[in-house]
Amino acid sequence: MKIIFAGTPAFAVPSLRMLLDSKHEVCAVYTQPDRPAGRGRHLHPSPVKELALCAGIPVLQPLTLKNDDDFQQISAFNADLIVVVAYGMILPQTVLDLPKLGCINVHGSLLPRWRGAAPIQRALMAGDEKTGITVMQIVRKLDAGDMLHKEEYRLDANDTSHIVHDKLAELGAIGLAKVLAQLETGSVHAEPQDEALVTYAEKLDKSEAAIDWTQPAADIARKVRGLNAWPVAQTHYRGEVLRIWQAEAIDGGDTREPGRVRCSHKHIDVATGAGLLRLHEVQLPGGKRMAVDAFLNAHDVDGVILS
Repeated sequence: MKIIFAGTPAFAVPSLRMLLDSKHEVCAVYTQPDRPAGRGRHLHPSPVKELALCAGIPVLQPLTLKNDDDFQQISAFNADLIVVVAYGMILPQTVLDLPKLGCINVHGSLLPRWRGAAPIQRALMAGDEKTGITVMQIVRKLDAGDMLHKEEYRLDANDTSHIVHDKLAELGAIGLAKVLAQLETGSVHAEPQDEALVTYAEKLDKSEAAIDWTQPAADIARKVRGLNAWPVAQTHYRGEVLRIWQAEAIDGGDTREPGRVRCSHKHIDVATGAGLLRLHEVQLPGGKRMAVDAFLNAHDVDGVILS
């Protein structure tokens, strides 16, 4: 098949790499325009662009696909299929109608649960037992197309959004390969989504990083996992922002007010609205991430209230 690939971040890289290693022809790659990054704010190409250039594939970075010139350009490739993985741009209906096999998308959840921008993080924060990827047909409504294939991933108690992101990126490539084989043989089965089961994964906001210590420890632990690696859960310690990268809810009651710290045996346990949160890895402004036992070598936090 002749395929146009549209994707931008690292999540899309395994799927593009699979296509490049397959018998199919990737005739063009569409990705977001280069963005400023780092302290110097220099323009940096997306991970997808870097891989495409290394493979000698034409890379296009339009600001929109709604202009006639953009439409004519994508039409000229005469692709059989458009594959989208975290592209970051909505395809207009005129583009969706171009390929004879349509347009398909690899989404990071088990649809219809968690349509939207942050499915991995929302699944972790909600305490889901499993997540995965869904390969689906693309329609104008966000993540609402018929489902073609799913790959499940059972969430572990130590999973963070960073870990799950990488797992699902690889599963996305596996699922995409299976769907391509089915498209070739005409055996693909499209299953409509049950609208009654739809949930939405709203885009993450930095304001969500603040920890409310009146919440149960289990909820806060899920928040820590879900917000690692961005924006990272945080609290205030002696007037400074303390980022919490890893933590777990532990058994044991505490009559202290929420946010009060108790230190014992190289541990930092924080009272919450229900139970204790044991911190494992923290970071102060300008410093490196460090294990709690190393943090305690330089800081006396017993009895301190985090806010």
